[in-house]
Amino acid sequence: MAKAKIAVNGYGTIGKRVADAVKAQDDMEIIGVSKTRPNYEAIVAQQLGYDIYAPAANLEAFEKAGVPTAGTIEEMVEKADLVVDCTPGGVGEQNKPMYEKAGVKAIWQGGESHPIAGFSFNAVCNYEQAIGRDLVRVVSCNTTALCRVIFPIDKELGVKKVRAILARRAADPNDVKKGPINAIVPDPAKLPSHHGPDVRSVLPNINITSAALKIPTTLMHVHTVNMELNTNCTAEDVKNILGSQSRIHFVGQGISSTAEIIEFARDIGRPRNDMWENCIWPESVTVTENELYFFQAVHQESIVVPENVDAIRAMMELESDGAKSIEKTNKALGL
Repeated sequence: MAKAKIAVNGYGTIGKRVADAVKAQDDMEIIGVSKTRPNYEAIVAQQLGYDIYAPAANLEAFEKAGVPTAGTIEEMVEKADLVVDCTPGGVGEQNKPMYEKAGVKAIWQGGESHPIAGFSFNAVCNYEQAIGRDLVRVVSCNTTALCRVIFPIDKELGVKKVRAILARRAADPNDVKKGPINAIVPDPAKLPSHHGPDVRSVLPNINITSAALKIPTTLMHVHTVNMELNTNCTAEDVKNILGSQSRIHFVGQGISSTAEIIEFARDIGRPRNDMWENCIWPESVTVTENELYFFQAVHQESIVVPENVDAIRAMMELESDGAKSIEKTNKALGL
């Protein structure tokens, strides 16, 4: 079988991780990545062997910087079977006409709104519904994490109501232009936050309310999750359900913070210190009168990466079984 030809439009925090993840699969390949400027990320992409494409107006700047390009972004798109758009939020919507003109399938990230594709994706929740689709949106890091825990709990125990409080990182580690330095910022100040409605774009029958705060850290998000359940259960029952999910990791052995989770990722040799899994503190899992509580940490830079790979596999009809795709993706990444 010929490999699916994948282009990554936007080689930044998510794009470079998606490119490497696709490269690790045996049923798809990267035919190019795009950069708007010949910065260090473009140089690294070149060193890793990726063909670099750029806006037509910027090709000369790349040439002067000694970073060769393979052509324009439009030319890259025309060579691809599918484009993964990893451009900043709002830019992806501007790119949609280019993908439509080229007749290419496209994936957007959670920074874009649900209507851009009309279908929001999470591998464990709705893989089969994505099979053969031309347009898909992979939901954000926070929504991905919430969907991964809500879906199996709802399937086994029934979820009456979810309440989630998100302590969000202020900026990614390499982002020096934004983020509170000495403040906690309600995000947004108006309640509830957008995360609940975003979960419902994947799980429309879930009753969920959310709130979020930006805090001065760059490492991870932390969620305080409360679910009102329809079925009597124990904390051990919940742990067994969550523990059966390959993209959920129980953190222990003295790990009490997000800093130690990232150090753990370093120690086990994860690329870029990535934790693709939800990280749940098992001691926090508590059930009282059919109400479940727990803490989970979310590595915002990497958690959506395996979801993008599975979305590609579904859209390109490379695998009809979501569980098999998840297993294949996980194995290739070393998850």
